Amino acid sequence: MCGIIGYVGNRASKPLLMHGLQRLEYRGYDSAGIALLEEDGLEYVRAVGNLEFLKEAAGPNGSVSTTGLGHTRWATHGGVTEANAHPLTACDERKLAIVLNGIVENYRELRNELLAAGHAFGSETDAEVVAHLLEDAYDGDLVAAVRAVFARLEGHFTFVVIHRDHPNHLVGVRHQTPMVVGLGNNENFLASNLAAFLSETRRVQFPDDGDIASVTPEGVNFVRAATGEPVHHDVIEVDWDDDAAERSGYETFMLKEIFEQPEGVAETIGDRVRHGNLVLEGLGMTEDELRELRRIVVVACGTSYHAGVVGRYAIEEWARVPVEPDVASEWIYRNPVVDPGTLVIGISQSGESRDTIQAMKLAREKGARTVAITNMMGSQITREVDSVLFTRTGLEVGVAASKTFTAQIALLFLVGLKLAQCRGTMPKEEQEFIMDELYDLPAKMHRFLDDDHPIEDIAQRYFNEPFFLYLGRHIGLPVALEGALKLKEISYIPTEAYSAGEMKHGPIALLEEGTPVVVVATATHVYDKIVSNIQETRARGAHVIAIATDGNEDIQHHADEVIYVPPSPAFLQAALAILPLQLLAYRIARLRGLNVDQPRNLAKTVTVE
Repeated sequence: MCGIIGYVGNRASKPLLMHGLQRLEYRGYDSAGIALLEEDGLEYVRAVGNLEFLKEAAGPNGSVSTTGLGHTRWATHGGVTEANAHPLTACDERKLAIVLNGIVENYRELRNELLAAGHAFGSETDAEVVAHLLEDAYDGDLVAAVRAVFARLEGHFTFVVIHRDHPNHLVGVRHQTPMVVGLGNNENFLASNLAAFLSETRRVQFPDDGDIASVTPEGVNFVRAATGEPVHHDVIEVDWDDDAAERSGYETFMLKEIFEQPEGVAETIGDRVRHGNLVLEGLGMTEDELRELRRIVVVACGTSYHAGVVGRYAIEEWARVPVEPDVASEWIYRNPVVDPGTLVIGISQSGESRDTIQAMKLAREKGARTVAITNMMGSQITREVDSVLFTRTGLEVGVAASKTFTAQIALLFLVGLKLAQCRGTMPKEEQEFIMDELYDLPAKMHRFLDDDHPIEDIAQRYFNEPFFLYLGRHIGLPVALEGALKLKEISYIPTEAYSAGEMKHGPIALLEEGTPVVVVATATHVYDKIVSNIQETRARGAHVIAIATDGNEDIQHHADEVIYVPPSPAFLQAALAILPLQLLAYRIARLRGLNVDQPRNLAKTVTVE
């Protein structure tokens, strides 16, 4: 989950590295550090805490170094200390250093071997073994040393090495975690995400697993770590600009991204709905293959899992094919039953979520058809599946996902409609109606976000409460699950989310006088059931905050607070009903004085199990 940035060129590297780390801090902010290749060897600055501490420790520029590495850490092995901060060195700390993202699974055996050989370790990390192995393997050829070390490592990782004897030269390698190359004019970058150098270049290359990138100011060469054979990677011009990583006047990235959701949904739908026709080439399946599907499994984690649950309701209703959403980290250890008649959809915002990637690998091994839904072109998951459907939300910096959730469910709606179209399970006029409504969904999202709502007053009333309960039924259940997750993630308030029908089977015991209960009560066929559940909570003294559909005056007789969203067909309501829940969680967290962009203990991309 850590962030990596490397630079070689003809400019001072220090400010470029610091700027890159600022853009990567969402990947981890336990500690940070930089290594600069100065005239007499490597120099380091490391600090515990967020990037402001590193900036203070590093001081003004002052360095003439034009080659350097930077790292921002999310701790896995070893505590949050300056000794464990990257860049990590070997015995001669002025000679070489590495930065690493991921986990070296066999580090204990390697560490014991190195200790027996006389190496002295300065950290508790698994990553330090890489630096010592490189020190032993180096014999004048840095790429050869990386190849030799790569062959000895087990796990999932990307690392980049800088060496005193190789000015203007960085060497990086990836294995199941991200690495991207940025190409400039007489300067080049290596990073774990293109956000790190987006202000400098939009020309990028995406190495594959097992590729070594040898980077100098003059260019980048790729070889396969296993064989040493040269590899070619196309140069891609990405269409994001540097402003995508800025707050654009909003107080936080999260708030900016909440308000970017209509655009993200509109872009994701884009030309996939053309004049009433649905085009979904990214599925990579013929209409005959879609008709022959017997079952769909959706694997994902966190917010993406909740999107998968939304998709289950829509796809089953429209296409009449059974859908099983599952938590990827559990699915991979369950010996799941899939076959060529099963489509496995893996959803990952980053495309680098370790558990979801492993699930897709397993699905392919078992003969299932696999499709990824991701926001990141060139990410790891795209290499592990038969085909890919991309959401089009641009960069999401806030750790707590917002705009990627609504884009994911919009894309799943398209999948459901495509399946219904191929399988003949939905009248043509109903298909056209839903497609028109889906096309209009961004405008309704805009309307809600631009209107006035009582969210601020509700947040002021309840932000000090010690516990919240979220309830929903049918399509409202995954919305409640996601809304509760947002509150937990950024406000740290203990929160439970349940199917409202399950409340009487245990969770009702949690209610007491004044407990805030957030209920998704939009206009669906289970609305009357939801009202009955609301009455049950109020009979125990709870205060009900309802998310309801515009024009529903009845709900005011049952709820203490009501937030209205525009009307839409039942399933599409998920993209609207989540908006007030995101904003409510946001305002509560801000009233509690918390950093919503960097919630404690969390990172944007989970690349470890």
